[in-house]
Amino acid sequence: MVERRTGSPVPAGRESSPRVGDYRIDPDRSTIRFRTRALFGVLPVRGTFTIGEGVISVRSPLDDSVVVVEVPAGSFASGLRIRDRHVRAADFLDVDTHPTMFFRGGPPGQAGASTVLHGNLTVRGVSQPLSLVLGSATSNDTLLMAGATVTIDRYAFGLTKGRGMAARHLRIAIEVVATRIT
Repeated sequence: MVERRTGSPVPAGRESSPRVGDYRIDPDRSTIRFRTRALFGVLPVRGTFTIGEGVISVRSPLDDSVVVVEVPAGSFASGLRIRDRHVRAADFLDVDTHPTMFFRGGPPGQAGASTVLHGNLTVRGVSQPLSLVLGSATSNDTLLMAGATVTIDRYAFGLTKGRGMAARHLRIAIEVVATRIT
């Protein structure tokens, strides 16, 4: 299941398509937010992950473009300390053994009316295909800004503990700001 998001209007002075070049993702200006449910679907849970490092390489032709992102698994934060510790522990993310999650994708393509970025997400050493639905992408001479959404099935990555207590799916919204490096 993939969530669809519509793009926002392009701000004045910005192009609707990213310019060719390499962009380093700025972790301080980028966010990964998630929504899920707990306690048999009764309680909403919201939180964030941080982006460690990432590079977006926009090429011409666009088919040669690549996105590589590292996400520290220990950056999981839901606002409830006991839950955060449990999710970071061996039952779920096992951050001591698998401190980093990885996404590698590209190039963007079409899936129906949506623009998607197909790639692979690796969590706890398990890689699965993942298609991010791109909602917006704009750039100027120095910055690239992009947004995307996806729904992740945690069972696909072997994260099956806590059935009923923790929902199977997480809805993810990503907002990235990246600075041009070439």
